[in-house]
Amino acid sequence: MAINLKNKSEIIEKYGKNAKDTGSVETQIALLTEKITELTEHLKTNQKDYQGRRGLLMMVGRRKRLLSYLKDKNLDDYRKLIKALKIRETK
Repeated sequence: MAINLKNKSEIIEKYGKNAKDTGSVETQIALLTEKITELTEHLKTNQKDYQGRRGLLMMVGRRKRLLSYLKDKNLDDYRKLIKALKIRETK
């Protein structure tokens, strides 16, 4: 269920400002998106994992707050990140 180290470092290099940038909003959102995707797949096979479902909802809420912060601070980066991560489709 956890993101493996290689995958995590690839995400950090792609969305961070440098290879050790784990604190930027874009990197945090990208890592949360990867965790949400993996946990969603897990919950498809394990419907009764209620603690996993609770964790998923908490991660989605955290990602939503981070996206809202990014939208307020830098709208262009927000739009690029949503398009790159395919979070929501725009009309």
